[in-house]
Amino acid sequence: MNASLRLSLSSLRAHRRRFAGTFISVFLGVAFLAGTLVMGDTLRASFSNLFGDATAGTDAVVRSADTITTPGEGQGVRQPVDVSLVKTVERVPQVAAAEPDIQGRGQLVGADGTPIGGQGPPTTAGNWLRDTRLNPYQLAEGRAPARSGEVVVNKGAAEKGGLKVGDTTTLRTPDPVKVTIVGLATFGGADGMGQATYTGMTRADAEKYLTARPGEAANIKVRAEDGVSQRQLVDALTPVLPKGIEAITGQESAQENNETISGQFLTLFTSFLLVFSGVALLVATFSIYNTFAIVVAQRTRENALLRALGAARGQVTAATLVEATAVALTASALGLGGGIGIAAGLQTLFPAVGFPFPEGELVVKGTSLLLPLAVGVVVCLGSALLPAARAGRTAPLAALRETAVDQSGTSRSRAVVGGGLGVLAAASTLTGVWVTPSLWLAGLGALLALAAFVVLGPVASRAAVRALGAPLDRLRGITGGLARRNALRSPRRTAATASALMIGVTVVSLFTVFAASLKTTMDQTVSRSFAGDVAVSAPSFGAGGSGLSPKLAPAIAEQPGVRYAVGLGSGVADVNGGGRALTVTDPATLGKVLDLGPVDGTLQHLGTDGIAVSRKAADQQHLTVGSTARLAFTDGTKPSFTVRAVYDQSELAGDYVITRSAWAPHRTQDSDTLVAVTFDPGVSTAEGKATVERVAAQYGKPSVQTRSEYAESSASGIDMMLTLVYALLALAVFIALLGIANTLTLALHERTRELGLLRAVGQTRPQLRAMVRWESVLVAAFGTAGGLLLGAFLGWVLVRAASGASDTGFTFALPLVNLAAVALVGLVAGALAGLRPARRAARLNVLRAIAME
Repeated sequence: MNASLRLSLSSLRAHRRRFAGTFISVFLGVAFLAGTLVMGDTLRASFSNLFGDATAGTDAVVRSADTITTPGEGQGVRQPVDVSLVKTVERVPQVAAAEPDIQGRGQLVGADGTPIGGQGPPTTAGNWLRDTRLNPYQLAEGRAPARSGEVVVNKGAAEKGGLKVGDTTTLRTPDPVKVTIVGLATFGGADGMGQATYTGMTRADAEKYLTARPGEAANIKVRAEDGVSQRQLVDALTPVLPKGIEAITGQESAQENNETISGQFLTLFTSFLLVFSGVALLVATFSIYNTFAIVVAQRTRENALLRALGAARGQVTAATLVEATAVALTASALGLGGGIGIAAGLQTLFPAVGFPFPEGELVVKGTSLLLPLAVGVVVCLGSALLPAARAGRTAPLAALRETAVDQSGTSRSRAVVGGGLGVLAAASTLTGVWVTPSLWLAGLGALLALAAFVVLGPVASRAAVRALGAPLDRLRGITGGLARRNALRSPRRTAATASALMIGVTVVSLFTVFAASLKTTMDQTVSRSFAGDVAVSAPSFGAGGSGLSPKLAPAIAEQPGVRYAVGLGSGVADVNGGGRALTVTDPATLGKVLDLGPVDGTLQHLGTDGIAVSRKAADQQHLTVGSTARLAFTDGTKPSFTVRAVYDQSELAGDYVITRSAWAPHRTQDSDTLVAVTFDPGVSTAEGKATVERVAAQYGKPSVQTRSEYAESSASGIDMMLTLVYALLALAVFIALLGIANTLTLALHERTRELGLLRAVGQTRPQLRAMVRWESVLVAAFGTAGGLLLGAFLGWVLVRAASGASDTGFTFALPLVNLAAVALVGLVAGALAGLRPARRAARLNVLRAIAME
């Protein structure tokens, strides 16, 4: 072992407490990253095994070959298959059994009258398959449905709704159906996936309530004779199937279902967590850099003596990097164990809160361990590289100097570089916002703005700390003044320490501003477009729920005091070559409850061959009043529609509107997503709402809301997401606070003699503790203020760029109360970060401190 390596390891052992903050920062960042990757691998494997086990008995699936997929939807809509095709399939020699699989939306109502699920995970219903090997659900209790009104439900849904065998409840299809539970089932051995629910009915009931016409099914499940492979079965089926119908293997079907349920969700979820892992590691970078920068500064005389004794620059640099490598490897290795622990904890926690986390063993892949380990080592070594290079440049004569003065706050080159980055950031963001609306240009400008803030930190820290600390001279006297001067002493150190917190606060502020802008946009959209008095609505987000019964709007319209009640349903069609969502409603009265803006043509007589189009969609499709639009539906028909109206406001009405009579021949399971209600003059909102609620109670108790309540519920998903963001960013803020505490501790170590002299001339222990705490608060205040300014600016950039790059006009909103709360949290956190260093400083022995070199 060479001399520099021995020196590094002995120095690391002697001063290991100096690297405590660095160790914890790397450990937490690596643990969060490893936990995310392991959890993603486990979820993918668990869902794959779950669907594989559940569909093991299905060897082939016969279905429509064509799909219509609308923008933003990963899963297309298929045409139903004719049930009579089952007889054709059964005549194929390689087929052992075949059954039609009827699927639709069906939401159970719990024992307390509250619908089960419906806020994300799907709520489905279908016919109970009699062949136990074809049926992905297995009876765990009770029996299969045999008569009309009898159902089997999955155990997870029953437990969630407080239901048991023998209970009678309501199934929303969306028309309310009284059902009696005669059995409980599991899916692939699991009670259920989170809040996803399933209701199995008799085939006759499924055809009656889940299809538009009897004799239709979503697909046909097929089981092969013994000794026949899935591919052989598909090859045998293909020649006998009519045009437009295909057969795929059961394995392919299971993979598609797995991808539909878990693929997009898992990709989005893990990417979301990886972003925050990156933020945490970025924050850790500043904390690690600061630690090594201070340690190198404290070793200036020691490194100079080594140089004087003959050590080369490379040896001194290598000695520092060896210490960084030792810390990085140890912390990263332990972080891997912590990440596996995090994944195991989440696997236990998520099912308790309704998250779809299937049971199964943790899956730990090599890449999920090697990647976090490599990232931890690279981040730690990269952060220590500049301080190590600075250590190598130590001159031998530095051993004769008492101290070195930090001039970073007056660095002309730093000001020039930072100013140049600021100009580039401004040019990029303004171009991406106003000249050529582009999220990419705006994002590049945001990164340049962050870099400019970091580079200019030491330059700005003097003025910022003076301004922020000015009240301390009056409020805390000499103690406050000393705290301010200590924070001013090393601009580079203060800026680097504050930058870690600044990044965390920036991301928090960015999401806070963007979320407030989204909520304001939604509120204005509802206020501008919704002209009704109350709204009856389906879930505001997610795939769950059954929608609203199309019979609900006519029933409400018959009530006294109700002027208009218009239901808005949904459909899908290919419009001039592209999949599009259709709004199915009564166009003649639509303008009475929604503000459509100026309308060219008329909405009064669309009939069965007319369509109304938003102005945005009309411009994109080059359509005008009188133009012909070719629509292709999932049933294979391709009728031509005449554009009879073009309207301006499409936020709630959608881009394409047809009548219910035009949709009826092509519909599948019919439902509404919204019923807008307007009352007669003189009818109060409270009185009218009570009337609507009485009618809605007969249709499964959907939510009845006033205009303001409807606007608020439309944005409820944003609040949930923002809460998750705050929880995840707490890790980054915690790492930043560890950096502040570690920096203060190391800085106090190099000021030991100074602290001893202050105590010798009369400073009391409480005054010393207060001085250190206020120094911590000033550093935190600088980081928090910078983060708030940068976060608000980036929030504005994101809102403006998104507004310009999309068809939605976003409104920028600055939530001052929320940002003030973020600022307060930052200051309080700064005070907490200073508690431990303050206690250690106050415990110093005065005589030993004065005598220290």
